Amino acid sequence: IGMTENVFINIKNRSHSLTVEVQIPEGGANGVLISQAGRFGGWSLYLKDGKPMYAYNFLGLQTFKVAATEALPAGKATIRYEFAYDGGGLGKGGTGTILVNGKKVAEGKIDRTQANFFSADEGADVGLDGETPVTDDYKEGDNQFTGKIQKVVIEVGPVKLGATTAN
Repeated sequence: IGMTENVFINIKNRSHSLTVEVQIPEGGANGVLISQAGRFGGWSLYLKDGKPMYAYNFLGLQTFKVAATEALPAGKATIRYEFAYDGGGLGKGGTGTILVNGKKVAEGKIDRTQANFFSADEGADVGLDGETPVTDDYKEGDNQFTGKIQKVVIEVGPVKLGATTAN
């Protein structure tokens, strides 16, 4: 928890994915799987009412959400969020997709992203959002994941700043 931005994996201006292997208890689970920064810019992958969700908070001005419609059943699950960056410059948008056990359960547009930094004083956390919340879908100080997180993998593609041309 609390990994500062300069030591955490940089997801800005590029396609990336977040894969979280979890164990959902009987009765379901809620809370943050992984998040970075907070109220004035950042992102979070979490469960609300047992449903996988992703929120991207652009500078505290606008929040984009991608949300599944069904709660996860008890047992093991692999939740994956994929972001396909539009490219063509800094801070562009892209498409966010949530998959559960390899099956697409949600997709949505993230119209724009923060190009250079999220926060000087809020970090990245696994299993909670430790400072101000990225989204109003959960409360500050009361957002710890209620299941078990087995593993988190973050993969990043190349930075896409300019247009590319094929020869």
